[in-house]
This record gives sequence, structure tokens and C-alpha cells, in this order.
Amino acid sequence: MGVCGYLFLPWKCLVVVSLRLLFLVPTGVPVRSGDATFPKAMDNVTVRQGESATLRCTIDNRVTRVAWLNRSTILYAGNDKWCLDPRVVLLSNTQTQYSIEIQNVDVYDEGPYTCSVQTDNHPKTSRVHLIVQVSPKIVEISSDISINEGNNISLTCIATGRPEPTVTWRHISPKAVGFVSEDEYLEIQGITREQSGDYECSASNDVAAPVVRRVKVTVNYPPFISEAKGTGVPVGQKGTLQCEASAVPSAEFQWYKDDKRLIEGKKGVKVENRPFLSKLIFFNVSEHDYGNYTCVASNKLGHTNASIMLFEVKTTALTPWKGPGAVSEVSNGTSRRAGCVWLLPLLVLHLLLKF
Repeated sequence: MGVCGYLFLPWKCLVVVSLRLLFLVPTGVPVRSGDATFPKAMDNVTVRQGESATLRCTIDNRVTRVAWLNRSTILYAGNDKWCLDPRVVLLSNTQTQYSIEIQNVDVYDEGPYTCSVQTDNHPKTSRVHLIVQVSPKIVEISSDISINEGNNISLTCIATGRPEPTVTWRHISPKAVGFVSEDEYLEIQGITREQSGDYECSASNDVAAPVVRRVKVTVNYPPFISEAKGTGVPVGQKGTLQCEASAVPSAEFQWYKDDKRLIEGKKGVKVENRPFLSKLIFFNVSEHDYGNYTCVASNKLGHTNASIMLFEVKTTALTPWKGPGAVSEVSNGTSRRAGCVWLLPLLVLHLLLKF
């Protein structure tokens, strides 16, 4: 329903009918629409929802009566307002222009508006079409989802607007390139762990900035041990075995030696767990600690393990090398003799070369 289409008072009905029949379209007189010179309304008027629309009609001094209509509803006749809608106001009624304004325009205001004039008992009309644009709005979107690797997913993003917005899906990932879907629906068959992350839905129609919403997709998969690092440590020193595993949900770690689980808090040994990393720390390695250890990583989807060695490294005492002319820790006389011995071959070589 157009502007004021439902606001007429019953007592005005007879007057309205008379006005239409006698004033605007007299019996037997054809209506000329879109006259090249007179009257002349604007071309199509395009406004955004919530803005004001101005409808102008160019006239001259031959006009005796003038009115603006929305479909079959009279909005203004001369200076008289026939519409009770407070959003519709008269802007000008002069010998050259007859204009009204519709404030806070909404989608139901869209449609044809007619400027009708009476001159020498000949009615003439000119029509303008009001187009209301609406910013894009996402009215429905999938919730965040958690799914096991290898399964299929379907994401939905429904948007409204005028004109109808274009909807696109994009994977927010350093490895993702371009759009993954130019449709309201995104289908992924056999999803992989690399396809986890945020998926962005964008709706745009050039009326306003694109509207963006995101859906978080979590892909669950069993643990995979990416690094199992053994180490060699001398007796009495600190040693660390390291086990790194990727998994969703995060893996739980356990350590074994000779099929016997190591319990947290054992004297001299500490297990330090993080979401993707576990460390077995020996503060004072003994002969009994050397050997093969097993790291087990598990979550609700499965488990895996890796063997890691803690082995002994022998330490050797190194004595500093003393070069020519170095002074050893002996008496002064012995030091001087040692300092002269290495000069004797050089003197002999020098004498031979002279002769």
C-alpha cells in the first residue's frame, strides 16, 4: 500500500470521488500523460530507505488546479493536504513548480506518483516512479560448527536488500585464494584439517558498505606426532625428552618406560604438558634413567605413539694446549730454559741460509 493509502476519513469519500471525476479527469476528455513540455515531473527518483524523497512538477501560469497522487490516493490538492501521513509535506506551490516531500521513506512508499493539473478544463498528467533502495542485511547464517575430518558440511547465508544483494563466501586463511563460493550456500565435501578456520559471508548491493558475518569451522582429527626428540646426557646432568603432537581436540600425553607408565611427581622426574607439546624432564640423570621411553598422544578420535631414547654421553677432561713461548706453572729458572729451547732450531736454520 502506498503513502496514505489507508488514512482517508469516511466523510471525505464523496468529495474524493467528485474531485477525481470532475477536477482531474472530466468525462469524455482524454488524459494526456507525459506531455513533452507541460506539466513535467522528474525522472525516476531513487532514494535510500530512511532518507527523504522530493517530488517536483514543473508548471506555468495556465494551471488553475494541481494535485499530487500516489496511485489512486490524493496526497495534496493545491495547498490542501488530503493525506494524514505526517511524513508527507508540501514544499512549494508557485506558478512554476509544485513539489512535495516524503520523509523517512520506506519500501512500501515505492511506486508511481502522478502530478495532475487542470488548464482550460483540459486535465494533463505526468508520472514519476519512486524507487526505494535498501542496504544489505544478513538475516540468516549458519552457526559455528565442529565436524570430524572427512565429513561433509553445508553453510548458509541469507541476505535481503534492494536491489537484491550478491552473496559470497570466503575462507579466511593465509593459504586461501579468492572466493570459495559466489552463492548463498557453501558445500564442502570431505573436509580436511587444512580447511578449518573462519568462513566469511559478504552481502553487497552497492547501496551501502557490504555486510560481513563469519562462521567458525572446527575440524576434529586424531593426534599426529610431528616431532619426537631424544637426547644424550652425562650422568648427574639435567636431561629433557620432548614429544610434539598436533590434534583437535588437543592431545593428552602419557609417558611410559618398559611398559610402565611414569607418574607425575616421581622423585627427580617431571612431566610438563602443553596443548601440543609434552616434556619429560630429568633433573639429575642416573644410570637407571637411561633407556627407551614411549610418548603416547591421544584424544577422543584416536591415539598414536613414538619411541624416544635417553642415552649416556661420556665426558672427557680436556687440558689446555700451550703454544710456543707459553709459560708453564714451574719455577722461574725452568720457565726461562723452556722458553729458549724452541729458539735454537731457528738460529741454526738462519746460519745455514747465510752460507
